Amino acid sequence: MVPQKLIIDADPGIGDALAIVLALVDPEIEVVAITAVGGMVSGRDATRNVQSIVDQIDPPKWPRLGSSRVLCASLNVEYGAMSISPTDLHGPSGLGDFQPKTAELHHPHDSPKLLADLVRESPNEITLLTLGPLTNVARACERSPEFLGQLGALVCCGGSVTADGDVTAAAEFNIFADPEAARFVLRSPASKTLVPLEIGTKVKLTLDQLDRIVEAADVTISILLRELLPFAFRAHHERLGQESLALQELAALTAVMHPRLFERKAMMIDVETSGELTRGMTVFDRRGIQQWQTNIDVLCDIDAQGVIDYLTRTIIR
Repeated sequence: MVPQKLIIDADPGIGDALAIVLALVDPEIEVVAITAVGGMVSGRDATRNVQSIVDQIDPPKWPRLGSSRVLCASLNVEYGAMSISPTDLHGPSGLGDFQPKTAELHHPHDSPKLLADLVRESPNEITLLTLGPLTNVARACERSPEFLGQLGALVCCGGSVTADGDVTAAAEFNIFADPEAARFVLRSPASKTLVPLEIGTKVKLTLDQLDRIVEAADVTISILLRELLPFAFRAHHERLGQESLALQELAALTAVMHPRLFERKAMMIDVETSGELTRGMTVFDRRGIQQWQTNIDVLCDIDAQGVIDYLTRTIIR
């Protein structure tokens, strides 16, 4: 079987880090590149985190690494009357108790340029999975107007159809962080798939499941997971009163590799960019009489246990 060529655009973040680890150890995936984007952490910290994860895993075939210098705003996630920052849920570095230790790249590749160059070199062969804001994708389109059309597939983790937001009452984090870029990319005529908040967060990992995975995993991966995930469990318990960890990013990676675990629906999407209370909200025309043209496939159901099974068997293997 020919491995799936994949680029991951991420702003790690514990959930992003887990998805990157899984992609790097899955023999059915060829990770062509991992590009950093500012969002959950600054662009500079995202670059460092991506490089540190790859250094730790030390895969047989290293992906190209894209860097970002774009800073992100200090976004607070609102849960009822409680205001929670990304640092509260992901730690000061964005990677929990894992301490990134890596030298800065001497000749860093700018993420949008790397995206445009790689897709131009292998048209219709590469799937792009976005786990953070769509800033890099929009900028890659500015560099190369044919960029989206030359992708094999585009899978975006973000937005919501029926759920409330997580950064505001109306907006999901990845879309809210750069709604103008999201609007440009998601309204484009290119083929694309959205993994919305209410579907991705159905995938929940428990501490018991984590213990079983790390006990059977390779030593290097086991150490990394023990440094990444327990912080997230503690933070979600203390800050949100949750005993499990929702893994939207893992669901998005699984949607690339095992689409049979999902149901999808062609829908019409737009993104609010100017509303005082709704900036970053993903808007879908769900009226009985269709007035907008469908422009995106949206995942509408998921085999959540199948996603956890994919994580478990791949890490253990």
